[in-house]
Amino acid sequence: MTRLSIPTLALLLAACAGTPTSSSEERAVMPATDAALLAAVADPGRDAAQRARDRYRHPAETLAFFGLTPTNTVIEISPGSGWYSAILAPYLRDAGRYVAASATPAPGRSNALRAVFAADPARYGRATLVEYDGKAPSLGAPASADAVLTFRNVHNWVAAGSADAYFQAFFAALKPGGTLGVVDHRAKPGTDLDTMKKSGYLTEALVVDLATRAGFVLEARSEVNANPADSADHPNGVWTLPPTNRHDEADKAKYAAIGESDRMTLRFRKP
Repeated sequence: MTRLSIPTLALLLAACAGTPTSSSEERAVMPATDAALLAAVADPGRDAAQRARDRYRHPAETLAFFGLTPTNTVIEISPGSGWYSAILAPYLRDAGRYVAASATPAPGRSNALRAVFAADPARYGRATLVEYDGKAPSLGAPASADAVLTFRNVHNWVAAGSADAYFQAFFAALKPGGTLGVVDHRAKPGTDLDTMKKSGYLTEALVVDLATRAGFVLEARSEVNANPADSADHPNGVWTLPPTNRHDEADKAKYAAIGESDRMTLRFRKP
């Protein structure tokens, strides 16, 4: 395998990430991205289709904004097919701990991540997969995690009426001073709750309220995952856009040009 120098990795990441919209406040609080994180993102062993989405998801910048270090214990909530798992598991493998936490599947179904982890022990051999009750989530020992991360999940919990229970579980799992990192599809300010539930887009105000009710303090906001081209008003909600692409074939070029959704990126702290 060809090894790339860290400066080369940094240049590659800058090229694939594009130029996100950033506020001066964000630049003031954005930590430097460490070499291990750059290497995990640029790893050529990552699935090519997943790497192609880095320009929409900005993983190195996002995880650096959340302040992760390789020695952290990190719980990722509802990792789905494991897009971030492929970065976080090797990043935390040697000195930290990566926990993928998912709701217990319905009877007769299995967690897809089990097969993903089993197929690549070199990458996931030290990762932990845990399951919880989706109606009453519990994430293990209290005050055991340095960071809890959730990517594009809060809108599902808001629609299901379980968001408060999740944020309370995050608070319980984190150590004092621990970080909650949230990325989700962003609705325009003032959007009503019913529209949010149908569209999959949430206002930042709603997410901040959920977190603060659970005891968190909002520490910083980032525009690293902003997409000004997204109007957040589509016939089939956020699912109209890539990667779901729930639209007429005739509109393919139109929505491809928009790209993935406009997203809030929020960092909270447990006092």
